[in-house]
Amino acid sequence: MHTHSLNISHKIPSRHARVTVVIPCFKAKDTICQVIKKIPDFVDRIIVVDDKCPQGSGKAVEALLSSRITLVRHEQNQGVGGAMISGYKKALEIGTDIVVKLDADGQMDPEDIARLIRPLLLEEADYTKGNRFTDFRALKSMPSIRLLGNSALSFLLKAASGYWNIMDPTNGFTAIRAETLQRIDLSKIAKDYFFESSMLIALNLQNAIVADVNMPARYFGEHSSLNIRRSLITFPPRLLTGLLERGLLKYFVYDFNMASLYFFLGIPMLFISSFWGIMEWIDSIRTRRARPAGTIMLVALPIILGFQMILQAIGIDIYSNPSRIPRTKV
Repeated sequence: MHTHSLNISHKIPSRHARVTVVIPCFKAKDTICQVIKKIPDFVDRIIVVDDKCPQGSGKAVEALLSSRITLVRHEQNQGVGGAMISGYKKALEIGTDIVVKLDADGQMDPEDIARLIRPLLLEEADYTKGNRFTDFRALKSMPSIRLLGNSALSFLLKAASGYWNIMDPTNGFTAIRAETLQRIDLSKIAKDYFFESSMLIALNLQNAIVADVNMPARYFGEHSSLNIRRSLITFPPRLLTGLLERGLLKYFVYDFNMASLYFFLGIPMLFISSFWGIMEWIDSIRTRRARPAGTIMLVALPIILGFQMILQAIGIDIYSNPSRIPRTKV
């Protein structure tokens, strides 16, 4: 049994952690073994989830004969989210403190695991994710469509998840504290490539602290199954659904504060007045009669007030981003 737990006691007295890496595996036979071999020794367990890989990636992993590797097989392909859910459940079952998600395609450097989990070890965050958007030189190697798509999705995800401080939403290099993972209802997490976004929305409802960890973009010609063009079409409706669900639960079920009041008054005021204004405008065209100034003001004023209330509510949502004062400075 592998027993090397990560110890950063030279920075924080008596701090140990059992670290587990979960690797969802699909069509990665040519890269999975090299990825595993590069995983640092401080990682206690490696869980590889063979998501019904047609290339037989699971057999390649079995040939490594490592005591710290656990292989989970799916009888049917469940998608990257489904594979991660199985990996998360297995990690909690065998016992761990931190669970890292590492892709099998080689686009993530296993040497960055130590940096990724550092905020978790220092108890500065409950969940961390890679952020490639700060390394401008490395970003030149990122395909333009992915760069633009990530930027657009970043803004939408900020609103949906409530984590306005994060970037690079499709970056799947993540780490989570086991105690935080146990609070997440994994049955409600998306099983496809919406997995990371779905996790962030669920984490916000748990008031979990999420932190970006800067790391370089690594693109060496590997094929990515995530289609950014398709994501820009399919993700926004799901993000809108996540936004509505999070807003309802966070501001009307779990709590009721000034943001709740602003949303409660501002949204109906804005949309009802806008609908009224459109109907008046259509009627004025049909009858060729201009509306009096009083009618215009009755329409315009609620629209302005409603819009301002929604902006105020968004401002409260931004400043209520879950955070804590670091116990130890890095």
